[in-house]
Amino acid sequence: MRRLPFSPWHLLLMPIALLFALPLVQMVLTAFMPDGDINRFPPRIIPSRLQLDGFIGLFTESQALRWLLNTVVVSAIAVLSQLVLCSMAGYGFARLKFFGRNAGFLMILATIMIPTQLLMIPTYVMFTRIGLIDTLAAAFVPWLASAFGIFLMRQFFLSLPGELEDAARIDGCGTFGVFWRVVLPLARPALATLTVFTLLGSWNDLVWPLVAISDESLYTIQLGLANFQGTRHTQWSLLMAGNVVATMPLIIAFVLAQRQFVATMTFSGLKG
Repeated sequence: MRRLPFSPWHLLLMPIALLFALPLVQMVLTAFMPDGDINRFPPRIIPSRLQLDGFIGLFTESQALRWLLNTVVVSAIAVLSQLVLCSMAGYGFARLKFFGRNAGFLMILATIMIPTQLLMIPTYVMFTRIGLIDTLAAAFVPWLASAFGIFLMRQFFLSLPGELEDAARIDGCGTFGVFWRVVLPLARPALATLTVFTLLGSWNDLVWPLVAISDESLYTIQLGLANFQGTRHTQWSLLMAGNVVATMPLIIAFVLAQRQFVATMTFSGLKG
């Protein structure tokens, strides 16, 4: 029997991948459909003609560019902050010895089990007292660090052989020098994974901005797109065009980081 030029698992995975891709393809096609095709019954899968009315309406009838810029600012601050704070905290819990290290890590890890909805009221009250409500800072401050990010970085640092750090200390590196010059460059797969998760979470966050922000000029893209859906009428062409605009940056980011994402699960610190 002739061997297949690819893994036999692909025969199973390819149909599943196509099944998951169908909603994305339908979203893109709907964004270019005329309103008559969108509202007809039975629904049309392939548009009778392609048009850009949805994209034109998105950028002329709303503040979509401002919303997109707000989302980029929120996500960029969230990603940079998590990369810095979570990597430093993760390294501290993985390598530094101090009183209460394990107890402190378990307490941080336990916060993952607290439902987000349970924290909204106390967070809203706290943000109101410090004047962050209805500001763009209200959207990114909760993303400055996360228990998951600390956990991910700690577990990755524990997988690195300690001999690498010992060799750096013999050469005269201090604790921060070891972290910055030796450990952090090796942690690029974990940092890429943390970037993807943080970008997805902060970019798609809807519930908290909906609670904390009422000024339309400060909306994120997800909060702005929610306004296109109403009880009696939904602007489907604008909504689908907005979803395409909001989704493409995430797809590009994942494609660029997918190798590092997989490497996080297999990286051992030494080759050979």
